[in-house]
Amino acid sequence: MISAQEPAARIVNIEGHPGDDADGMPAGLEMHQLRRRLLQITALVVFVGLVVALIPGLADVRAGLARASGGWLALAAGVEVLSCLAYVAAFRAAFCARMTWRMSYRIGMSALGAASLLPVGGVGGLAFGAWALRRSGLAVERIARRTIAFFLVTSAVNVAAVIVVALALAVGILPGTDRLILIAGPLVLAAAGLTFTLAGARLAARLVPRWSSEDRPKPLRSAARVLDATSDGVGEAVCLLRSRDVRLLAGAVGYLVFDLVVFWACFRAFGPAPALGGLLLAYLFGQLGAVIPVPGGIGGVEAGLVGALVLYGTPAATAAVGVLAYRAVLLGIPAALGTAAFVALKRSLRDEAAARIPCADDLPAPQPAVVAP
Repeated sequence: MISAQEPAARIVNIEGHPGDDADGMPAGLEMHQLRRRLLQITALVVFVGLVVALIPGLADVRAGLARASGGWLALAAGVEVLSCLAYVAAFRAAFCARMTWRMSYRIGMSALGAASLLPVGGVGGLAFGAWALRRSGLAVERIARRTIAFFLVTSAVNVAAVIVVALALAVGILPGTDRLILIAGPLVLAAAGLTFTLAGARLAARLVPRWSSEDRPKPLRSAARVLDATSDGVGEAVCLLRSRDVRLLAGAVGYLVFDLVVFWACFRAFGPAPALGGLLLAYLFGQLGAVIPVPGGIGGVEAGLVGALVLYGTPAATAAVGVLAYRAVLLGIPAALGTAAFVALKRSLRDEAAARIPCADDLPAPQPAVVAP
């Protein structure tokens, strides 16, 4: 599980102002870095393709790929677009519901495109979105809180999905495994992640006053800034969830549900899909491979998903075929849409008046971290 401190660490040091050079992105997000990531992804994709094409032991995978149904793959691509749009809707609701849909789309879709190119994908994408929001006039402290809160809200939807699917498997509503360890394991991990996040926020609230004084070493003061943003972000995430904002929740749920449909459709493109309960849990469990720091999570996510699917009873060749198709859709569609959105976003950011977000001056005051003692 990616800690909430990871997005905080990337965001609290982001600078920039409306009207600055639109290419002045923070370290790791410059255009030459993104181009390098794109080349790395291309090389990795070519390498994977050669491995699948040339290694004799992967004949079943090649045979499975040869049975591809263009209709199902087209459906998967179309639903992935819906998933991206749901992300944009959730992004807008979390940061500024009065932001124009055009600017929301450009920032949110650019962030998704960056997530396909940057290591620890989702976190890198959020850092990119934070940079764009800062360039549009929002204060960095508020961006940090909202970004962490948004990250945690979308993660909470995944945790809730794990609980719902595991319980549905346990009572026999969904077809899949009947092995207790495979049902209880994800539940334990979900509970542990939630406990770790809340406990980490409490610990951060205690450590910040001790570490932030001027007589402390600079690394400790920097850590205090990250912990402070994390603690505030967790508190703000709880406030957002308690607000029951339909736009935010619908966007976050739609982002996950549409992506699950893409995952299922990519298996149907090559034959019958695995049992639904096991497929859903394998998806939610296997995404942990995204924490491996390579562009777009390539390699880590595939290994995590294939491993989880095999664990839940899917033949290895079937799992590999479905996951390869899914990852091609998942990386390709957001990267293509995000690239076009970023080109338009750069034009917008050069115009200070057009780029300024209407919520820049009137976001609510910082909420106290409700998880603090």
